Order: sequence, then structure tokens, then C-alpha cells
Amino acid sequence: MESYRKPVKSDCEALLSRFRQTQSVRFEVFSNIWKEMKFVQIFSNDRQSHNKRAFCRMVLDVAYCYFMPPFSFQIRVGGLYLLYSFYHCQNTSPPEQIRVALKDWEDVRNFEKESLDAQHLDVAYILQQLLTCKAFLFTAMPTLLHYNRKRTEEKPELCDEFMERPCRPQELINTQLTEEMSNIHELYKNMKASISSQMSTADAASVSLIRDGIVSELCSAVMEFYNWQQNKDKEPTNDTVDEAQPSQERISSQQECSNRAKLLASIKSKAYEEASEAVKSRRHRQVEIDLPAEEDKSFLKLHHSRVPKPSLKNRTKEQIRMSGKSVDFQNKMKKKSKMKEDSSL
Repeated sequence: MESYRKPVKSDCEALLSRFRQTQSVRFEVFSNIWKEMKFVQIFSNDRQSHNKRAFCRMVLDVAYCYFMPPFSFQIRVGGLYLLYSFYHCQNTSPPEQIRVALKDWEDVRNFEKESLDAQHLDVAYILQQLLTCKAFLFTAMPTLLHYNRKRTEEKPELCDEFMERPCRPQELINTQLTEEMSNIHELYKNMKASISSQMSTADAASVSLIRDGIVSELCSAVMEFYNWQQNKDKEPTNDTVDEAQPSQERISSQQECSNRAKLLASIKSKAYEEASEAVKSRRHRQVEIDLPAEEDKSFLKLHHSRVPKPSLKNRTKEQIRMSGKSVDFQNKMKKKSKMKEDSSL
């Protein structure tokens, strides 16, 4: 069933991207896109009973990923609608349940609270319907564990368009906080003025713990970050930039690259041509041999010529021959020693 995971994931991302373009979290909008893309036919295939159940489990696992962080609120709503639709459209009996890990249940409750605070009642209703029909199966792990399986599995690639943008600076620096900081700043300035009146000018100048205009600088930094974030979202991708780039600019860039390559090649050739002076510690290792051209060639030929090594057969023959000579020499010496003894007698 793993071969079907990528096609199912691409189809779910196509549906969620269309749902994100609507800028809505209503279930009616999602159902219209569901019908237009004919997602009901995802389970209309002739499979065996065990293959059907495995396929339904895999589809629910894919949809469950979009229901969890770090995706944006709208994508998580689309993931919830996908789970609801897949659960009621599956053709297995009893229906396959949605695996929910215990570590993810807190995120589900926070998601429900956030939807209720924003008055998205259809989101809370769909979630309550799944809880009522006991569609969730609370487990220790989000996926099934299998024995004799590779421990290092490929991490799923997350779609950058569906990710939630960081908005913590905007949430942290609000009007209430800026007003409180400005009041504290004024109190500090008044206290400093009252204390500095009793001190000398040099000591009063040294007492400076904060700088003026810190509140306005902080607000301007947050606004600058927000504007940068907005401009980054509007920036075209690399493909669109390549398509929009005129031909003259491409030619000029190619010429610059070729000129740069030629310059680097010339620098390298000059560097290799110049003879660098050797280090004093290594001068004794250099040996220069000045030979004529003919002697130099003959020297190189002798140096590089390979001396043929005798074969094993020839070497054994030579050893036997040498051993035979040594035996004959010993016999001759023995005969001479006997002859001397006989002559002496």
C-alpha cells in the first residue's frame, strides 16, 4: 500500500490548496471542492477485504497529518474535513478508525477551543460528530509499529505553502504592552531627574540604563518584520523569475560567467608557471640534475625501463644447479683429503 501513498498525498494537497485559495473555513465550500474533484471515487475499486482495510488506514493516515501542527489553521480545518469525509465514504465494515496518539490529543483540544473562540461552529460540529460516532482510536503511537523494519525512515516532506507563518512578534507587541512600557519609561525618567538633581553632573550622566525612544523603535521593528513577511510571500518563485527574465539579461550573465572563468584560468596558469622558492627546511630534499638532452632521454629510459623478473621455474632450476655444484665441490674436497691421508700412510 505504500506505493499509493504519494498519489493520495498529492491529491489531498491539490484539494487543500484549492480550499486555501477560497480563504474560508466553511464546510460547504470544502464539500463543493470535494464534489468537483470527485474524491468519493477514491474508495470505488475492486480490492480484497484485507487490501481495502489497509488502503483505508493509509488514506486516513495521510489526511491525519494535515490535521496536526505545524500547519496553519485553515489547512488543519481542511484536514479535519478530509478525515470526516474519508471516514464516512470508506467501504469497509466495520469502518476503519482514525488513529490519534495520546501526545496529539492536547493539540486537538486546543484546536477545538480556538475554533469556538473564533465562532467557527461548523468546525466544532464536525469534530463533535467524529467523537460521537467513535471515529477516533486513541493509541500510544500515531502509526502502526512493525517488526523487522528499518529504523531510519524517510521523513515526509511538508508543503511550505500550508505552513503557518510565524506571528509571535505581532502577538507579543500589542497596544497594552506598549502603553505599559511607555508608562514605566516615564516613571524611570522622573526618578532619574529627581536623583540627578541631588548629584553632580558627571555622576548623573553615568546613570543611564535605557535609551530614549525604545517603545517607538520596538514598534517599528515589529512593523518592519511584518512588511518583510508580506513581501516575502509576494515574491515570485525561481521558476517564474527564470521565465520572466529577458534573453539579453541571460546572455549578459553568461558572458560574465565566461569572463570570470577565463580570468580564473589565467590566474591559475600564471601561478603554475612561476617557480616558487622552496622552504629552508625542505631545500635539502631538492636534487637538480643537469644533463644533456640525449643523456637525459637515456637516463629516463633506464629509469622507467622495467627489469624482467625470472620465472619461478627458472629460479628453481638455478637453485638446483647451484646446489649440485656445491655437492660436487664437497665430493672433490673429500677425495683430496683421502688421497692425502693415503699418501701419508
